[in-house]
Amino acid sequence: MARLSLDYVLRREHSAFIDQKSSLDLKKYGDTYDCVNFYKQPAFDHPLLQNHDIHPKIKSTLASTLQNSDMSAAHEANESSGIWLKERGCPFETVPIKRITKDGLIRQRHIPPPEAIAYEAPLSNSNNNSEPKRISISSQGYKLAIVQIPNNPNNKFAGAGMLASLWNPRIESQRHTACRLKIQKGSNSLQAGWRVGNTHCFNTLCPGFVIVSSKYHVDGVFDPVTQRGDKRVLEIPMFIERDLANGNWWLLFGESNEQVGFWPQRLFSNLASFATSVERVAYSPPGVSEPPMGSSYFPIGDPNYDAYCRRLNVLNGKGEIVHIDKTTVRVDDSDWYGVMDVSHWRGGKYQHMAFYGGPGGFETLC
Repeated sequence: MARLSLDYVLRREHSAFIDQKSSLDLKKYGDTYDCVNFYKQPAFDHPLLQNHDIHPKIKSTLASTLQNSDMSAAHEANESSGIWLKERGCPFETVPIKRITKDGLIRQRHIPPPEAIAYEAPLSNSNNNSEPKRISISSQGYKLAIVQIPNNPNNKFAGAGMLASLWNPRIESQRHTACRLKIQKGSNSLQAGWRVGNTHCFNTLCPGFVIVSSKYHVDGVFDPVTQRGDKRVLEIPMFIERDLANGNWWLLFGESNEQVGFWPQRLFSNLASFATSVERVAYSPPGVSEPPMGSSYFPIGDPNYDAYCRRLNVLNGKGEIVHIDKTTVRVDDSDWYGVMDVSHWRGGKYQHMAFYGGPGGFETLC
């Protein structure tokens, strides 16, 4: 993104909108969204998608097991990322795209590059609720709290999913903090989740992700969010799944497993086939004092007080949902953050529930 001039990006976005005959101008949380012609969306600026055969009616052939996966939220689901036009979303053959401003692009340049995780300590095989046995250091200076399926070149994962509770820790300056699902093979990775920061979301500035839903956008604001100690917990289901028929990786979102869009198979080298690693990660950026993470408090194993990820599932090479037998937990700095992987929390049928959080080094909570 830093290689593109501000004027170039603004011209590109303006061109998309002036060619649009039917558009929705929806202001939400200070942002403006337009209903953009499907073929004019930023995804197709990617050089590998210049000559594509993707069309607005494209559908996945995902395994039906996902629809019966019991991924629905036991607590209150948050569907606030859906935008509506008289309860219909954008018109047919258009998709919702956030309008780009010059100020937004300037803020975007303060966002650090994605982390490429490399650890100085070997994996410690542990799936209990004890503290991680070793401290790990991630590259790019990110601070991480991770529950991870150990990377194994023999793994064949066709997707993964979770329900993540939604929080809004207090963040200042150029700091940001996030929770996300990540699947990876080699240098390729896909991520989905939520992020808190003073810079705006930047998903559609990265060409390649093809939006197909006229109802959901990929950079919406979650509101309301969970309040610590409240009996009402806000959470959102999310799933990344590989279409076994063509290798496209789909993002599914919300209670209805809405197919928001996909990453085309042709974009990848390693993830052109199956993933070998799955992580549920909370992180904070490099180069600044550590911001709060999750609820801003160390986890105590209580979903009404802690940020968490639950119902952690993966899909095997046949597209079947399987439970996770073994995980590892990691934290970069146990002085500021904590993570717990609790097996069968309160007798639940799912083997893992990950609690995480911490005050960071930015301020001390009393």
